[in-house]
Amino acid sequence: MTAGVGSFGNAKGAGGSLDDLCDPSAELLAEAAAAFGLLASSARLHLMWALAQGESDVSALAERVGGALPAISQHLAKLKLAGLVRSRREGRRVVYLVADPDVVTIVRLMVGQLADRRAGADAGAPAGRLRGLGA
Repeated sequence: MTAGVGSFGNAKGAGGSLDDLCDPSAELLAEAAAAFGLLASSARLHLMWALAQGESDVSALAERVGGALPAISQHLAKLKLAGLVRSRREGRRVVYLVADPDVVTIVRLMVGQLADRRAGADAGAPAGRLRGLGA
């Protein structure tokens, strides 16, 4: 994420608990909100999920995600600008890969939690879906 801030995977810090931490700065919260905002698009979330499985070029990502090539390219450009993905050139191809593995951890956690809730609802437990968010 940001240098000097730590990662989501190390939220406890050096030997402390979450209760020992001070509130994040307004600047840090704004940066986190912007990153979550980028992931609020199901297409970009799907791209992050796909790239978590391994690097890929735009054509393969468009086929996997089911989007038009120009739209997928625009989504990747936004993710790259935010530092969530990076790219490298292989001849004439541009290959994309995850730049921040901690973001993948967050995506997997959220998708996994929602899948568990859905499975619980299928088994007769209350759905527990996120309300007011179209989920």
